[in-house]
Amino acid sequence: MTSENKGTAQLTTAMVLSGTLGVFVVESGASPFNVVFFRVLFGALALGGYIVARGWLRDHGFTPRTLGLALLGGVFIVFNWVFLFQSYENTSISVATVVYHTQPFYVVLLGALLFRERLTAAKVGWIGLAFAGLILVSGITPADFSSGGVYLTGIGQALLAALLYGLSTVVTKRISGVRPHLIALVQVLVGIPLLLPFADFGAMSGTGADWGWLVGLGIIHTGLMYVLMYAAYAQLPTAKIAVLAFVYPAVAMVVDWAVYGHHIGLVQALGVPLIVTASLKVTLARRPVSAPDRGTAERAPEAASRSATPVASEA
Repeated sequence: MTSENKGTAQLTTAMVLSGTLGVFVVESGASPFNVVFFRVLFGALALGGYIVARGWLRDHGFTPRTLGLALLGGVFIVFNWVFLFQSYENTSISVATVVYHTQPFYVVLLGALLFRERLTAAKVGWIGLAFAGLILVSGITPADFSSGGVYLTGIGQALLAALLYGLSTVVTKRISGVRPHLIALVQVLVGIPLLLPFADFGAMSGTGADWGWLVGLGIIHTGLMYVLMYAAYAQLPTAKIAVLAFVYPAVAMVVDWAVYGHHIGLVQALGVPLIVTASLKVTLARRPVSAPDRGTAERAPEAASRSATPVASEA
């Protein structure tokens, strides 16, 4: 197997795993704050164990500045997960996941706003097309605005999650010389004290199966998935990473239909290719960078030796 084929298999596996994340969240039966708290707790144990085993804590490469940036990015990432998981409850896994995939456009807009990065007319056009697709996918009607309701709240939560993810990406892009696994570890570690005041341990009196879903979120969707993603990014060109990123929402929609019977309607489905096409155009229009890149999800922390702009998202 060639290096690129191996990377393709690794990233495809990671995106398939990411597509099952919503089921783990829902089946755990826990509140979004509890889910994220235990995800970062078990995820830190999984990632930390892997990093220690590889001996990467020595010569970690952090400076006070880059450590501060990683911590700030972690704050954004942790609350991004909280709002996304709340959106699952108020809309559906399918709708929330597709809406969440507008985050590449927030990265572009935040870069232009905060760092005066060049925003071309073509990018503005693609962003406009993406948000037209967003309107179709969301399925919002004028009645939703007049009556409010949980569905409209859920759409807003998915958009806020995407914005927070974009902020984390913009912040973490400024980190260089640090392994992405170490950045990821810092970002999940910061979530433990951050979410502790919001966690309701009294509500965690479910069965062992409920705990199994939470452990799975930490070990599978935070530990294993990130290891697979980072290994793949070092072996794949940006274009292939950008395309494979959409395995995640595709799997999420199939799983949501197979497990819960949820599916998007015909009009909503028309918006999906608009978002996908615009996302690919915006992502691939970015200035080319070299060696290992991190994607966009659950995607979270960024690769060090490359411009850390994600092109695949993880919830």
